[in-house]
Amino acid sequence: MKRFLLLLIACTLVGILTSCTGNSHLLSFPFDSGGRSLNSPASELTPHVNGQLIVFVSDRAGSQDVYLYAINDRRLVELPGLNALDAISSHPAISEDGRTLVFAATQEGRSGIYLYNQDTHQLRNLTENLNAEVRNPTISADGSTIAFESSENGQWDIIVCDRSGKRLLTYE
Repeated sequence: MKRFLLLLIACTLVGILTSCTGNSHLLSFPFDSGGRSLNSPASELTPHVNGQLIVFVSDRAGSQDVYLYAINDRRLVELPGLNALDAISSHPAISEDGRTLVFAATQEGRSGIYLYNQDTHQLRNLTENLNAEVRNPTISADGSTIAFESSENGQWDIIVCDRSGKRLLTYE
């Protein structure tokens, strides 16, 4: 199992490093004092880009919520039902097709990993039955697999699960 985990980590690092090469370019986005664009007077944190969209966390509405910005249209994308939680959101990530978002949120002192489907506007807590702190979620390109850190075992370990929350890979 350790060999498989090391192979998974190595493949992930190779993927990250190879995606850093190629045709990179700097994009400049306008500043909007009204908070209707990517940059605002508020804090914009932990951006994640899938090529066409940027998902990030901002406190522009008075709470730390998840936002989605369409690069080509240069506008924020509506996310109905996503920020309805009375929670502090962090570390969002998005699938390659832009349909599935995953993020961490803390609500009433309890952390969770949430999955949001843009097509159905459904929000699900993948870690509702997990009695542990969780953080730093990421999602596969096809949106089928989610990985995150959990303190369930008394230390920070990686948990990999499918969209339903079923574990695919855990520590031994």
